[in-house]
Amino acid sequence: MAIVLTIFGALLGGAAPAMAADPPINCPPGTEPSPRTGECIIIITDPGGGGGGGGGDDDVPVVVQKCFNRLSTPPGEVPCSSDKGWWSNAQNAYCTALAPQPPLSDPAWEGKTTGQVYDCYRPVDGSMVTGITFWIWLATPPGGAPPDPRVLAQQAIARMNLRAITIGIVPEPGPGSIGIIGMPTWMWAQNPGATTWGPQTQTASAGGFTVTATAKAQRTVWAMGDGATVTCTGPGTPYADSYGKKSSPTCGHTYTRQGTYTVRATTYWVVTWAGVGQSGTIPLNFTDTTTITMGEAQVLNS
Repeated sequence: MAIVLTIFGALLGGAAPAMAADPPINCPPGTEPSPRTGECIIIITDPGGGGGGGGGDDDVPVVVQKCFNRLSTPPGEVPCSSDKGWWSNAQNAYCTALAPQPPLSDPAWEGKTTGQVYDCYRPVDGSMVTGITFWIWLATPPGGAPPDPRVLAQQAIARMNLRAITIGIVPEPGPGSIGIIGMPTWMWAQNPGATTWGPQTQTASAGGFTVTATAKAQRTVWAMGDGATVTCTGPGTPYADSYGKKSSPTCGHTYTRQGTYTVRATTYWVVTWAGVGQSGTIPLNFTDTTTITMGEAQVLNS
C-alpha cells in the first residue's frame, strides 16, 4: 500500500496552475481529478499473489483515463474520443487542433506563441447532434503528448491511393503494331486524375491533432529503351489520327533505329504536409512499363 500511496501522491502532487475561468471538475465516484491533464483518473491496484513479494509488476498501479461530462443531465462518463476530437474535461468539450493554425495575430491565441488553437465542440445535454462550437488556446493537447506529425502525414498519403499513370503511347504496344523509325512517337498519361497526377489533399488526426497533406505530380521521366530519356512536366497530349505526322506538342520522342524497346514512365510526386506545429515534404515516385516495336518503312515496287 505504501507504494500505491507514493505513486498516487506523485500523480496528484505536482498541480499545474488552475485556470480561474474553469468550473471545478466533478469526477464520478471512485475517480479523482488530475491537475496535470484535467482528466478524471482512477487508480487500480492488483495485489497479485499477495504478501512479501519482491516489488514485481503486480504492485504497480494501473492508471486509467476517464472522461466525464459534468454539464450533461445527469452528469456522466463519455467516450474520450470521437470524430470531433479528444475530450477535454477542463473545457467539457471534444477538441481538435486547427489545421492550418490561425496566425499568431488571431485573438484566439490570447497572446501566446506556444501550444495550439483548438476547435472545440461542447455537446448540449449530452447530445452529439446539437452543441456549441468555439476556438480556444490550449498549452497541451487534451489527449496527452502530441503524435509524430510525419506518421500522420504517411497515414494521410495512404488514404490517397496514389499510383502510376497508365502509359499512353503511339505507336501502340501489342502484337502486330509496328512504328516507323524517324516518325514522331507520342507519350501521355491515359488516366490523369487525383490518384495518378493530382493534386489531392487528405488529412489524418490523432490525439486532437491534425496533419494535412497535399500531393501533386511534378514530372514524368520517360526512359525510351534506346538510351534516351524524356522529361515531361505535364500529363502529355493524347494522340489522335487528325494529328497525322506531327510531333507531340508536350511529350514526344523519335526513334532512329529499328527494334523492340521497353518504355518506362516514372512519375515523380511531391507531398507537402503541415500540422502539429511542423511542416515538411515527402517525395514519391511510381512507374509503369510497356513495350513497343519500331521498324523501317517498306517500299513496294509494282
